[in-house]
Amino acid sequence: MELVLKRELIVNKQICRISLVLFSVVLISLGAFVRIPLPLTPVPITLQTFFVLLSASLLGRKLSVAAQGGYILLGVLGLPVFTGAASGLVYLLSPTAGYLAGFVLASIFTAVAVKWLKQSYLSVMLVFCASSAIILLVGSFWLKISLGISLTQALFMGFVPFIFGDILKSQAAAFAYLKLKNRVGQVL
Repeated sequence: MELVLKRELIVNKQICRISLVLFSVVLISLGAFVRIPLPLTPVPITLQTFFVLLSASLLGRKLSVAAQGGYILLGVLGLPVFTGAASGLVYLLSPTAGYLAGFVLASIFTAVAVKWLKQSYLSVMLVFCASSAIILLVGSFWLKISLGISLTQALFMGFVPFIFGDILKSQAAAFAYLKLKNRVGQVL
């Protein structure tokens, strides 16, 4: 009972790290099922970016990239974890596949930036907004390529409709990060 009260349940940190990566993969997958389709764009609103930002900031660069890679790998292997319960290698050619690459790049940026910045709500939220912009820009660029449209059209389909929602998700993720960072830091 004393261990529980002291919160010293962590015996093997490697198992905890693996568990956190797997938990992140599950949360990102579940975030894909919270899907709000938008008119005039093949890209829906999801909760994935919230979990990508949170995992990147809490897990650090290597573990968060492992989480993003694990998520993508599960989808490629056939588990229906992508948006709309999609899966398979062919999904990587779909118009929304660019956002997956954005997840990986944003994870790297977020993990590095959060490590070096002042741990205030505003600074974390601004980093998360920049990370969301990375996801949206990479996704929009892939929309341009996959649909054969202009960059302006791609930005209006894949970036602009998501600005407000991504600001809200960045705010929520920053709040959650600041509440969880000390405990997760003990595990890592």
